Amino acid sequence: MDGSDVDIIRHFEEYCGLEEDDRALLNELERHPMTLSAGDLLWEEHQTADAFYVLRKGWAYSYRAMNDGTRQVLDVYLPGDVIGLREFSFYKRLSSVAMLTEVSLGRISYRYLISLFGSSHRLTALFFSMLAGQQALLTERLVNVGRRNARDKLAHFICEMYMRLKRVYPELPQHFCMPLSQQMLADILGLSSVHVSRTFSELRETGLVYRDRNRISIPDPELLIRATGFSDHYLHERVSDQLFESETLWQETGLSSRSAAGDRSMAADPD
Repeated sequence: MDGSDVDIIRHFEEYCGLEEDDRALLNELERHPMTLSAGDLLWEEHQTADAFYVLRKGWAYSYRAMNDGTRQVLDVYLPGDVIGLREFSFYKRLSSVAMLTEVSLGRISYRYLISLFGSSHRLTALFFSMLAGQQALLTERLVNVGRRNARDKLAHFICEMYMRLKRVYPELPQHFCMPLSQQMLADILGLSSVHVSRTFSELRETGLVYRDRNRISIPDPELLIRATGFSDHYLHERVSDQLFESETLWQETGLSSRSAAGDRSMAADPD
């Protein structure tokens, strides 16, 4: 994990096989990347939503600020993740987004996204797949916060971060940088900062996870996975290439574009 920009198009092909025309349409993401520093805001809650961003390098997070001055961290974004896609049908931003490290971002307006939908079935399926993946992450986070004890909450979250990074960086070793403060982890997991510290001590004593500031070491990932009961099934969203074969589509719908057009013509002129 050298901190270099992720090849976005190659990363997207893990979700859905892309053709040359699809890659050309996605080149917009590679043009004019923007750079933000740690602590910078991408946007604040209630601002106008008009674009989404793809994280090419670095870490970011989304959160909701509470009336009592606390916050709930909703998402942690890693290289290759899409930021703002869930707000596509909303006029205002639903949460704030800030940078955890220096980042590089590619921007696509919602207007351009609509043009992608009109130009490529594959890209339409790609973004639906990413949206489904984000929903799966939130669902698992809800289960984690609501039903697991403190040790399993933290261990499960570390497993998730490790597996998500492994997807982007296949050569990732058994140690990695996780730029999340103790308070940030508390805001993610619904714990106190003190409880997070105690839980890290418990994980260290059992030999499952070691932490040195932002450096996380997992001596035996398989042991951690078994101890936590972690399953990565919700991290492997993909659209089968078979869905794009015209013969398969016609078999499932029972229609071809020509027969559908004929049906519409008959409906318009019953005589």
